Amino acid sequence: MGAFALTRWPGVLPLNFSAAYALLFCAGVYLPRPLARWLPLATMLVTDLALNLYYSLTFHINSFSPLLLANYVVYAGMIWLGTRFRPHSHFLRLLCGGLLGAVVFYLVTNTAAWFLNPFGNPEYTRTLMGWITALTKGTAGFAQTWEFFRNTLLSGGLFTGLFVATMKLTAHEESSLEKDPQSDSEGGLDSRDGREGSESPAAAPQPD
Repeated sequence: MGAFALTRWPGVLPLNFSAAYALLFCAGVYLPRPLARWLPLATMLVTDLALNLYYSLTFHINSFSPLLLANYVVYAGMIWLGTRFRPHSHFLRLLCGGLLGAVVFYLVTNTAAWFLNPFGNPEYTRTLMGWITALTKGTAGFAQTWEFFRNTLLSGGLFTGLFVATMKLTAHEESSLEKDPQSDSEGGLDSRDGREGSESPAAAPQPD
């Protein structure tokens, strides 16, 4: 979570290229339920507060808006989506789950931007064409939204793949260790003092 928080700082990763989508989904898959619900969202909130402070002091911009609430609704939904998967599910199944979360994030947040129209874009008419414009072109002066979608999809797939691969590799190593129990059989190490073998009853000291 600490490493993820650092990657949210402006300029560390390309615009809209984030590990957040994968992290939220994988938190739902792998973390215990109470932890999965509050830890990722708390990390997002703390970093959002830090980013808002940075933008306020540097550019005199308040980054908090009603759109941020829509983001957190989607964040919670991505964690919930992760809980629908099992940690031992196939790699491709989990990868597709992470990609699905990234797609949902893009659709919901851009639809919210189209509906609320915070920048007063005249092309964001409450029509099908206005919605398509919001999903593809976006607001003048900013990168086109299809570029955001590309980065969202690429980063969601990349980081989900890395997280899932790491979890599966470590789970395989732990499983291998569990399948190699220490034996206390005859000729092995005595579990009490580390000596080889065990004394037979006849060789053991007899009480007086």
